[in-house]
Amino acid sequence: MTQIDRAWGGGPSVNYEALASRFRPLFARFREGAAKRDLERRLPDQEFADLKKAGFGALRVPKEYGGAGASLPELFALLIELSEGESNLTQAYRAHFGYVEDVINSADPSRRDRWLGRVGRGDVFGGAWSETGESAKLDAFSTRVTGQPGDLRLDGRKYYTTGSLFADWIDVGATNEAGEGISVVVSRHDPGVDIQDDWDGIGQTLTASGSATFHRVALDPADISKADLRFGYAPAFFQLFQLANIAGIGRALATDLARAVAARTRTYTHAAASRSSEDPQVLQVVGRVRGAAYASGAIVLQVAEALQRAADARQDATAFETAVHIAELESAQAQTVITDLVLHAATIAFDALGASAVKRDAGLDRHWRNVRTLASHNPRIYKDRIVGDYAVNGTAPPPQWRVGRPAE
Repeated sequence: MTQIDRAWGGGPSVNYEALASRFRPLFARFREGAAKRDLERRLPDQEFADLKKAGFGALRVPKEYGGAGASLPELFALLIELSEGESNLTQAYRAHFGYVEDVINSADPSRRDRWLGRVGRGDVFGGAWSETGESAKLDAFSTRVTGQPGDLRLDGRKYYTTGSLFADWIDVGATNEAGEGISVVVSRHDPGVDIQDDWDGIGQTLTASGSATFHRVALDPADISKADLRFGYAPAFFQLFQLANIAGIGRALATDLARAVAARTRTYTHAAASRSSEDPQVLQVVGRVRGAAYASGAIVLQVAEALQRAADARQDATAFETAVHIAELESAQAQTVITDLVLHAATIAFDALGASAVKRDAGLDRHWRNVRTLASHNPRIYKDRIVGDYAVNGTAPPPQWRVGRPAE
């Protein structure tokens, strides 16, 4: 069944349905076990392996390297559909697609050949950039690369290492001996690499988003690049990943709610009908939840078009800078609206059901928990201010941002 048939609207291209049809059977299967996996806190290892085997990680890789050559709007439309099935998998792929996008934009042909070929053959990346505690600084990573060419070593500890436990390679943010921010790539299986599934958040519990420790990990100089050379539209890209995930969760919530209302036989003496499926007040709630999911998906695809314009303009420095600013502003404008829509929907959904809907095995609470967790990554209050400053004063959005203690 197409998106149009399900009233979610058309895809972003004439090729989208053919592309999506490759993955939809997997998405549907993931969805059937999603609530139980969340309840049991069972990582989706097999589901991730199935996606990997199907070539999902190679969506953005050009066809000459074995990928699908998908556009950014096509990628984000598929992420919404994946999130409807299993939002943890979408989050687990976030660092992977970010690194692939960086390689696609790289001016180094040897780096492009090296990694696009591997990803085209199925390799997947995880990420290890965030640091926590007193060691986390805004201006530098505590994770360090030391030594001389031929004997470079990586040492440090990271958190929020989303997807790394499933991955073949890990993209690590570090500082070199000159104090420069760098990106290094290590194999997940290298000696000295230890990944722990110790994420204890209230939502997105199955992303393997725990801690990573690197102890004297040997590095290949070819796998080190300057962090400030990452692709210019990275902030908007990574933010839109979260918003696509939230939009997909909204679809899952809408479907779960509709099924629950259709199956419900109990009612109240003061209800507006003898069955919930015929009660106009209940149906109104279902409609509002579904409308929130629809609007969120449409907004995500609109922002994805802005990202594509930025990607297409990268050969012209002036046009690229303008397109990046616009993409960042569009993603910021979308952030508060989408999170408000789906968080509210995940709350009012319970108004259409009885007290049994709050039982843990019903699994409806995971939608609110997952959205709340995703929405907490990048504070939306700052994005509203950035948009307002642009609208009033013409101020460009800030460049790439990090979290940590200010420099003393």
